[in-house]
Amino acid sequence: MNGFNIVMVIAIILFARLGVRLVTGYIKMKKETKEENEDNKESNA
Repeated sequence: MNGFNIVMVIAIILFARLGVRLVTGYIKMKKETKEENEDNKESNA
């Protein structure tokens, strides 16, 4: 493998890790807002 291939592999790994972190963060945020909405409905009732 020459230098360009090594750089490409490292870049792909970093982008994959970033994508996983973004997706998991989005799912966690969506879950928290859903729980907050349910709590607000219960306190208003």
